[in-house]
Amino acid sequence: MSAPLIVLVGPMGVGKSTVGQLLAERLGTGYRDTDEDIVAARGRTIAEIFVDEGEAAFRAQEKEAVRSALGEHDGVLALGGGAILDAETRALLAGQRVVYLSMDVEEAVRRTGLNVARPLLAVNPRKQWRELMEARRHLYEEVATVVVATDGRTPDEVTRAALDALELKET
Repeated sequence: MSAPLIVLVGPMGVGKSTVGQLLAERLGTGYRDTDEDIVAARGRTIAEIFVDEGEAAFRAQEKEAVRSALGEHDGVLALGGGAILDAETRALLAGQRVVYLSMDVEEAVRRTGLNVARPLLAVNPRKQWRELMEARRHLYEEVATVVVATDGRTPDEVTRAALDALELKET
């Protein structure tokens, strides 16, 4: 059984995919995203799964995708924004190098563009994002080895900050 070199957590739109790919490049390893795993396995978007099957069904699929990826992938792994809601998932993250990418609400609104393709932000994005973060921030912090703020930083700057915080050298 392998384990990821780095696991990225954080809210939707924070840049986990972009930073994850940059980290993988700089460390000479592979990149994997559990949301992409779900989409590939189901042949449907996350939004379609939410609408057609509900959040509980999606979370069950997400839990299994995370469990599989944590056991199979030895590179950089990005988890969906809500993956940390599951207690078993949080337990599996114990002992892993977990980077929590954080951002404030104004940055989130700018990055997500009030995008209706994000099912949990479809009605009142600012209010819903604040509520999501109030419910999740402590969980992100609980699983994190390090926290890297992304506000006002480029993906390259965030990547450098994560490598420095983890004391990892580029290959």
